[in-house]
Amino acid sequence: QVELVESGGGLVQSGGSLRLSCDASGRTSSIYAMGWFRQAPGKEREFVAALSWTGGSTYYADSVKGRFSVSRDGARDTVRLQMNSLKPEDTASYFCVATRWALNSIAVVTPGHYDSWGRGTQVTVRA
Repeated sequence: QVELVESGGGLVQSGGSLRLSCDASGRTSSIYAMGWFRQAPGKEREFVAALSWTGGSTYYADSVKGRFSVSRDGARDTVRLQMNSLKPEDTASYFCVATRWALNSIAVVTPGHYDSWGRGTQVTVRA
């Protein structure tokens, strides 16, 4: 069992930046990859970004490419999401995820591929 706790959400003006962090605990040796999903009110949960622990491959949704960056904090079981040039449409609850399974282009965007989910942190971008 892996527990995930997010931090770093908040309110920011359009064009601003925020950095989210997610700390993993428990059976972290089982983690293959970690990442982020988001969900806006009235919308389905959508993939944002992911990072393989082995090899460091990264994956991004088209909507955030060039603006968001996912990284690991050294050798710690912590994943970060640096969000720049934020837009009002980025407003959502952001959920940290972890999986024991390898990623591919289909699996990475599939919520059911991830074993562990955090409770979420709210990001609000004011126009």
